[in-house]
Amino acid sequence: GILEKIRLYLIEKLLPRLEDRRKYHQEFASSTSFHGVHNIVQTQSKTRKVLWLLIVTGCLAVVIWQICSRFIYYFTWPTTTTVVVQYVEKVKFPAVTFCNLNRFQAHAVSNLKIIFLIWNIVSGVLQKFAVEDKYSQELNDFLLGNQNFSIKEFTRKNGFYLNSSTLLECEFFGKPCYPQDFEHVFTEYGNCFTFNHNDLPARRVSLSGRGLHLLFDVQQEQFTDEPALGYTDAGITFVIHSPKELPRFDGLGLLTPVGMHSQVAIRQLKSIIQEYPWGECKPDLKLQYHKIYSTNGCLQECKARYIQDRCGCLPFILPGNGTECDLLKFYTCVYPAVYDIEVKGLCTVGTHNSTCPAPCEEIDYPTTVTYSSFGGEKAIKYFSAKLKKSPEYIRQNLVRIDIKYHDLSYKITQQQKALTISELLADIGGQLGLFCGASMITIIELLEYIFTNFCWMCIFLLLKAPEMPQWNSPSQNQPTHKEKKKGIQEC
Repeated sequence: GILEKIRLYLIEKLLPRLEDRRKYHQEFASSTSFHGVHNIVQTQSKTRKVLWLLIVTGCLAVVIWQICSRFIYYFTWPTTTTVVVQYVEKVKFPAVTFCNLNRFQAHAVSNLKIIFLIWNIVSGVLQKFAVEDKYSQELNDFLLGNQNFSIKEFTRKNGFYLNSSTLLECEFFGKPCYPQDFEHVFTEYGNCFTFNHNDLPARRVSLSGRGLHLLFDVQQEQFTDEPALGYTDAGITFVIHSPKELPRFDGLGLLTPVGMHSQVAIRQLKSIIQEYPWGECKPDLKLQYHKIYSTNGCLQECKARYIQDRCGCLPFILPGNGTECDLLKFYTCVYPAVYDIEVKGLCTVGTHNSTCPAPCEEIDYPTTVTYSSFGGEKAIKYFSAKLKKSPEYIRQNLVRIDIKYHDLSYKITQQQKALTISELLADIGGQLGLFCGASMITIIELLEYIFTNFCWMCIFLLLKAPEMPQWNSPSQNQPTHKEKKKGIQEC
């Protein structure tokens, strides 16, 4: 009885009559904003009906093709790159890190040549250095006999230093600067010193052609390096970088040999990279020991984590707060760990799925360097009298460096999405409107029409469902099996 009541309710209340359904289809075809459909339904000519059917079908096929192609193009995550040159009245000056190519004081290592090799093993954390077999026995003997030796303190005390004897002149934008304006930092070149490490707001250049002017005395007699390990040059190496980033040499530093005057013209280049999947950056990445994210800083922190987990200590040239590694740990554990990092690719750089993907925003300083011999004859005599040194000493030890902006502008290279969601919707809407005259209202009409017919189909299926079986035992008033059979025979 319940199923029958449901059937009656569906027939009386929800299921329209056949004439009403035909009228609904006719009204939809004649009133829909989907152009061309009413011409198929209302025209009496079969030829015209077939012609309009072909036109509507063809336009619909073109629309589907165009929409599919736009979706395929969108999911290739296309990008475009724009370059904008922005001129300003003042521009921030970058940080500059300077190092002496001769890393150690000669008197401290005259009887300890093994120090050069030890430092190369230590700095191998930053830049790979191959230890030759001929040094293995010397290293083992030294490490076993000097387990409490601190290469960090030895380098700080006996490496290159910056004072009034090595920094003869310093001027920034017409104002004098001093050795205390430089911050000490360890690199693969030992003791290095960074100018403008705090990115002070006052250190802005308002005129192109002016900037930082320095005169160094490398003091070749006081500082030395080991030619057998490939260090044969004399002069100053420096790298220009953002004040919030660590200096990165890796063979990319600029070199100024002794007796030379280098003029460095810099530009500021800001690169903006889209996040994945359009680009390769991840905007949510943060570094623990650096203010801003950079691939170099990320790579150093990755190495620090791996070495600390494996060796239980942390090299002093890497960021972190772990226990400092002694020389024996450097030789027996840290150096093999760095080798594993390089060979096994434990700290990768570049793509979005690497350990250190590209930064979303990065500032570089492309440079143009020109060189000339330092000082004419009168200048040599002037500095010789001032420093009380011979002209030959001046030519063999003095280095002048000028760093300035080429012009007061910076270039922005920005990676942008070639097709955004709004542009994709605009393309789809344009194709629908051009070929079918359709819009969002049309889509809603079609959805309503499809939903209505779907509901009617469900009602038809319910009406065709089998009756509920009777499981109750027959009552006394109901005919028995024999009476049913007799009635059937009579019928």
